[in-house]
Amino acid sequence: MKKSKNTELKIIQTKNAPFPVGPYSQAIAFKNIVFTSGQIAIEPKTNKLVTGDIFIQTKQVIENLKVILESSGTNLDHVVKTTVYLTNIDDFPKMNEVYGKYFINKPARSTVVVSGLPKGALIEIECVAVIP
Repeated sequence: MKKSKNTELKIIQTKNAPFPVGPYSQAIAFKNIVFTSGQIAIEPKTNKLVTGDIFIQTKQVIENLKVILESSGTNLDHVVKTTVYLTNIDDFPKMNEVYGKYFINKPARSTVVVSGLPKGALIEIECVAVIP
């Protein structure tokens, strides 16, 4: 975790999640709230999109979010809001199946269908969590 010029903001950065490829952070903590950047199914060790269907990609996305949240002092149980971006609405039930295994506390959620995602990903998820 790094502090920004604004002393109340902390830049979250971990080697265990995909490294940002642009001028953004994996997450930002403000006081006890963490805002993650959207994560796609990039495998952190190879920095490549995992191959596979929506089940495999959803699992990788949530694992990336999990690591980012843990490095900021919180976890998936403290997520209060997610936004899910899908390239195919037909993937919604399968995504939901994986999502439900990770987000036991059922945070508020929006799901949006988009025409495309970086690197041809099928899914992207961002979240907001509290630090207990």
